[in-house]
Amino acid sequence: MPTATQTPSAVAPARAAGRRVPGPDWLWAALLTLAVTTFRAGTPQLWRDELASWNAASRGTGDLIAMLGHVDAVSGLYYLLLHGWVAVFGDSAAMLRLPSALAMAGTAALTVVIARRLFDRRTAVFAGLLFALLPAVTRYGTEARSYAFVMLAVTAATWLLLRALDRPRPARWAAYALLVAVSGLLHMVALLFLLPHALIAAMRWWRDRRGRTAVSFAVAVAVGLLPVVPLVLLGRSQVGRQISWIRTPRMRDIAGLWDNLFGSPLVALGIAALALLPLAWSRGRRPAVELLLCGAVPIVAVYLVSQGSTSYFIDRYVLFTLPAWAVLAAAGAAALKPRPAGAAALAALILLGLPDQRQLRTERAKETADGRAAAKIIAEGYRPGDGFVPLRGGEERVYMTDFQVEYYLPDRVRPRDVFAERSAVASDDLFPVECARPEQCLGDTRRIWLVTRDTAKKDPYGKLPADQTAALKSHYKIAEARHVRGLYVTLLERTS
Repeated sequence: MPTATQTPSAVAPARAAGRRVPGPDWLWAALLTLAVTTFRAGTPQLWRDELASWNAASRGTGDLIAMLGHVDAVSGLYYLLLHGWVAVFGDSAAMLRLPSALAMAGTAALTVVIARRLFDRRTAVFAGLLFALLPAVTRYGTEARSYAFVMLAVTAATWLLLRALDRPRPARWAAYALLVAVSGLLHMVALLFLLPHALIAAMRWWRDRRGRTAVSFAVAVAVGLLPVVPLVLLGRSQVGRQISWIRTPRMRDIAGLWDNLFGSPLVALGIAALALLPLAWSRGRRPAVELLLCGAVPIVAVYLVSQGSTSYFIDRYVLFTLPAWAVLAAAGAAALKPRPAGAAALAALILLGLPDQRQLRTERAKETADGRAAAKIIAEGYRPGDGFVPLRGGEERVYMTDFQVEYYLPDRVRPRDVFAERSAVASDDLFPVECARPEQCLGDTRRIWLVTRDTAKKDPYGKLPADQTAALKSHYKIAEARHVRGLYVTLLERTS
């Protein structure tokens, strides 16, 4: 209640000042997250999605833009950013993943700021610790894909929305519109965050009855969506090639998504229990409801949308909800009495995730097939003029066996891709155009390195297309066959 010497306008700045993060809370959260996500970040082998990022980012700018016109346009902004990064810092696994670690660190900082704004410093400290040590943060903070950047953009947009709703300013709404555009350009499914944001804006309008709030929000969203519309249209035309493998979800699949969202079933269970607590206390109910909307509505929406012709129901597509859940769980832990109980609950959550944290830093954490070992065999036995035949036909190309091996081959080892009639770069695609008549593409190649995936029959030819298998068997014999984890590496020598 303002005193006689205090006007309401004088009280508002004081209240806002009380919400500021005292000291370096946001900074230590960012540094802790960066330390966690960079620790042994180069140890796990790159998996196929990361290899697609490497392949795209390694192209010339013109070649990359041409490729996006045919495939993976929805990842175009990320590929362009990674392209510039690789040009400066190289393409080692650690360097490919470092941008994602930096994005996660930025998200951690914003998570603390949001927690402090909506609750108190104790909640902010808990949120920073919990977010930094979630297994999923490690998983996607060490992933050369766009998901950490999406999380950063959406979390920044949420922070800007809260600021704009509390104290509307044209500059704040303009910044919010920019973040809407960036989020959509990084991943169009991320635009589902606009649903809870619209509900929050409506709730604030209903409470304050400030007519300009609804108008400002609608205008900011419309402006932000303008540059995203062409990408959405292009992405829809490419969707069949990229995510047709995601199946239509059933109700029971929500539990699996929830577990995967946090990278640990036990941690997911603990988060669910703590996140419900703030809803039971009147003091923190309003911000808790707003955060619950940010966390739950996109998950429900992606489930409903995925009942149509195209499914988007996969945990990493809604990873941007993670900060909201972290703050909710932190608020629940911070409100427990006596106070040591909250710290104990937080410590228990972190300890439950330790086995998953250890597993995420092993060599096979992301990819079970050992492309590094296969590349080593080829490099040791390589002769100039050798050919290369990776398993790439039909549905098998999604495993990107050729990328798995090519990434780890030294620069001096460049066998000819025998059955590639036109290279991926020349085709403006992720994959080359395969020879329609494989036998004619063999040329005078004397030796060929054949790499296929492990099969129950232990057949070196595995699931190689029948016409390619027939061409190789007609003119080559097996000189050497070696098995590495998940792959067969076979040296073929010409007989006729």
